[in-house]
Amino acid sequence: MSARRLAEVALVAIAAVWGLTFVMVQDAIDELPPLAFLGYRFVPAALLVAGLSWRGFRSLSRQGWAAGLLLGAFLTAGYVLQTFGLEHTSASNAGFITGLFVVLTPLLGAIFLRERVGRLAWGSAAVSGVGLYLLSGGSEGLGVGDLLVLGCALAFAAHILATARAVAAHDLGALLAVQLGVCGVACTAAAAVAGDLEAPRGADVWTALAVTAFVASALGFFVQSYAQRHAPPARTALILASEPAFAGLFGWLVGGETLSALSWLGAALIMGAIVAVEVVPRLRPPRPLPEG
Repeated sequence: MSARRLAEVALVAIAAVWGLTFVMVQDAIDELPPLAFLGYRFVPAALLVAGLSWRGFRSLSRQGWAAGLLLGAFLTAGYVLQTFGLEHTSASNAGFITGLFVVLTPLLGAIFLRERVGRLAWGSAAVSGVGLYLLSGGSEGLGVGDLLVLGCALAFAAHILATARAVAAHDLGALLAVQLGVCGVACTAAAAVAGDLEAPRGADVWTALAVTAFVASALGFFVQSYAQRHAPPARTALILASEPAFAGLFGWLVGGETLSALSWLGAALIMGAIVAVEVVPRLRPPRPLPEG
């Protein structure tokens, strides 16, 4: 198997795991408080990534630590909002709404960083807004869980923008270790203060912790890095954009969830917007350099 094909297969597997985790986490937090679950998920993941990226981690500068702490704050906000949102909405809804961070990222860049965005980004935002309206039931409006997960998508979009600036100056593995550690320590401490820090019990909880910590968080990062070195960018983006679709699939297969025809239409619009923002710009040929 060629390096490119191996990268693509590995990336599909990770996207599927990311989609599956929505269902696994939803089941796990029925048995374990959300903040405790997040603490137990991210502390081991941080230790593993720090060990695998030890050289870059040891040499991380003060500015690198500051960047990692900022990234960790966004990451923590995103996962806390997503996990609490899963208590009040379906795994399918959470997957599709979380995927909106792809559409929201260029919009936040335009608003806060004055980055130029084209009509495609604004059009995709409008389409995804209609999709979100339909996914949430139309006139019934967004529920508490949907709003929390939408906040998660905003936090993840901010995280992407901050990451783009940080990785230009600092080791990517070291930055990931710091931000995973921030998320793990912050959630563990908050769970302890709230009196929710209890030992994990049950096969569902332990399985969810193992998959989310070591496969979805730690291994997923390295697979994505490997894929981006060996697979074309448009192909990589298209595969990563399949995560919400996998969340909907596993919500139906494993979680027994069903979507109405209106919700499926909304999900399709969201997926279309995500694919458009991620893939279409990468398919355009580069502009020719001016002569002279």
